[in-house]
Amino acid sequence: MKAPDAPVSDPAAGSGADLHYRALERLYRSAPVNALFDSSLHIEGEGSARLIFQVTESCYHAAGAAHGTIYFKMLDDAAFYAANTLVTDRFLLTTSFNLHFTKPVRNGQVIAEGRWISGRRRVYVAESRLIDEEGDEIGRGTGTFMRSRILLSSLPGYSAARE
Repeated sequence: MKAPDAPVSDPAAGSGADLHYRALERLYRSAPVNALFDSSLHIEGEGSARLIFQVTESCYHAAGAAHGTIYFKMLDDAAFYAANTLVTDRFLLTTSFNLHFTKPVRNGQVIAEGRWISGRRRVYVAESRLIDEEGDEIGRGTGTFMRSRILLSSLPGYSAARE
């Protein structure tokens, strides 16, 4: 796959793609909703994203396991960021998302792996899966994402100086 085009202001700082990936990671950290969760985003290359999330009792529904909103958030975020690695100028928006729960999770580390599948112009398709500490898949999802009018460079988390 061709790396996304992005200007590089400091050649020693890394490739344009790497700068874009780090900016997306900053954007994730800057979102107020993510302060509610013990989670982190890691982007290692075009079309892929990895979210590491700690499930605690604060995420439980009344029957003592993680609520479905946690599954959705993790699956959506991983797929969204995998797709947004291909778009260097605009913020993507989730237009639809289908998910399947396969196993409840009560606590511990969960990894969401996102992977871009198709689309390079206006609509992008990406999938994601959740893996628990035992290595079992506990959920899977597929989403469509559309380019918005929101410039990534206009978002403080994205455009903040490198850390």
